[in-house]
Amino acid sequence: MSKPSGPIPDGFAAQDGVLLLGGRRADALVEEAGGTPLFVYDPGIVARQIDRFRRAFDDVQLHYAVKANPYEPLLRWIASRVDGLDVASEGEMRAALGSGAAAEHVSFAGPGKRDEELAAAIAAGVTLNLEGEGEAQRALALAARIGMRPRLAVRVNPDFEIRGSGMRMGGSATPFGVDAERVPALVRSLVAAGADWRGFHIYAGSQALEAEALVETQRATVALAASLAREAGAPPPLVNLGGGFGLPYFHGQQPLDVERVGAALGEALAARPLILRPTRFAIELGRWLVGEAGVYLTRIVERKESRGRTFFITDGGMHHQLAASGNFGQVVRRNYPVAIATRFGAPAEEEASLVGCLCTPLDRLADDVMTPRAEAGDLVAVFLAGAYGLSASPQAFLAHPPAREMLVGAPNSPP
Repeated sequence: MSKPSGPIPDGFAAQDGVLLLGGRRADALVEEAGGTPLFVYDPGIVARQIDRFRRAFDDVQLHYAVKANPYEPLLRWIASRVDGLDVASEGEMRAALGSGAAAEHVSFAGPGKRDEELAAAIAAGVTLNLEGEGEAQRALALAARIGMRPRLAVRVNPDFEIRGSGMRMGGSATPFGVDAERVPALVRSLVAAGADWRGFHIYAGSQALEAEALVETQRATVALAASLAREAGAPPPLVNLGGGFGLPYFHGQQPLDVERVGAALGEALAARPLILRPTRFAIELGRWLVGEAGVYLTRIVERKESRGRTFFITDGGMHHQLAASGNFGQVVRRNYPVAIATRFGAPAEEEASLVGCLCTPLDRLADDVMTPRAEAGDLVAVFLAGAYGLSASPQAFLAHPPAREMLVGAPNSPP
């Protein structure tokens, strides 16, 4: 029995039966890039998401989570259009600074920061989101040693989580952040030590599709920030509310009502406690900004029949697009949105499984989906490949060639 694939995002069209990406034919892009596999990113789709956010969230900063997609040309394009970049390693920090972002607009989170990373961030003037008291002590000592005043914020492990989130980042015992009840004492010690106190980072989870769950979490986050600030006696200059905005990857999922979330947050901020009146607020987004903008193109090398089933064996796979294979957080494997890019929009004629070229049964891009009849040489498109794609995949596994990446259709006008 065939299995459904996820919904292809709106806005994709074809020319003479070939998928268009950024206004150009997929086969022409592959030829220009020198072959497959190929990730194609359309910044026009990112621009649409940024515009939608700006309309929905009045006077809330937009930060980009670089881990979602650090591809240099795309990062450079995004950096000039958002209010901040959030990174999780020294490598990402270097990429963020290299994109043209000012150091004061870059924040560095993540557990297990080495002394070298802390020192590099302090020297660069980047804000450190501290994940624990020990990290705070090391940062203060390193700052004193190099003679700089460190920009320090505290990542808070809240006592709640986003209901129904795909990946929980708070609300229980966790390596991320400082338990909320211990935060005020830590903030007081940072201020007493003369640090440049930058505020709170409160991140409860990701990949949420229920607007009411995000509304509830954001209200709780604002209330928690006020309570911590009062107890610490230090109003936070900035509260990063985290993100959590999800995308519908799988059959039956519905898009997030971002406008509902924005309206509710506006109400919560308008009524926020006095101690938070001078505070600025930010939302940190990754996949919601770039996920729909990416398409992974891979070519069918062989059409194979085996015991009554049809397999399209491609030159790509999980070493480039781990998430689509189901090995990046799925408990029960479900199909990403896929299509035959060179027969886009043609009626489905047969059931087939799309698999990669790796010597492992885990290398599956789609199981038992209905497709137009396809042959060797046809291109397969895996959608929603703009976030947690190439950089989140085991590229060195089995030493196959790396995938190519390409930015197309970039608007020429300044931000």
